[in-house]
Amino acid sequence: MNRVPVIETERLVLRPYRRDDFPPYAALFADEEVTRYVGGVPYTREQSWTRFLRQVGMWHYFGFGFFAIQEKETGAFIGEAGFHDAHRQITPSLDGTMEMGWAISPKSHGFGLATEAVTAALAWADHAFPSLRKTCIIEPGNQASIRVALKHGFAEFWRTSYHGRPMIMFERRLAGAS
Repeated sequence: MNRVPVIETERLVLRPYRRDDFPPYAALFADEEVTRYVGGVPYTREQSWTRFLRQVGMWHYFGFGFFAIQEKETGAFIGEAGFHDAHRQITPSLDGTMEMGWAISPKSHGFGLATEAVTAALAWADHAFPSLRKTCIIEPGNQASIRVALKHGFAEFWRTSYHGRPMIMFERRLAGAS
């Protein structure tokens, strides 16, 4: 299995998931505010478990994946940020790209923590996988995530739908953006 790096920022630790992260992870994805733009419906415990295992398993097969985000000050799990190759049934295909995603607990919104986590994860990815295309998909109503993406050099390249929901597809055009 590929070793998951630990990345420290001023306020965060991006680290491998641990089994004891699952209860707060399941609570995160059961939150209507979090899932409003991630499928539109809160996840069941079973759905969260499948997602949790997918995030962990990406590291084994691709050498990249999602990081658990932990606040340095409190030690609390507050979300995730990272990359996957989800083999989505979406047009155009994102297979073979490092599709980025992030989710932060609503109690941690508004403090720049998503920007801080995405900055750190992208710095790692640009160093570890400089030639892989970085992409993400975001629902048009998710203005906070669109702002984070744009700050990091992502630019819209296509509009599509995924599971019946409108999506904007982004790709990172500025490798040094932050």
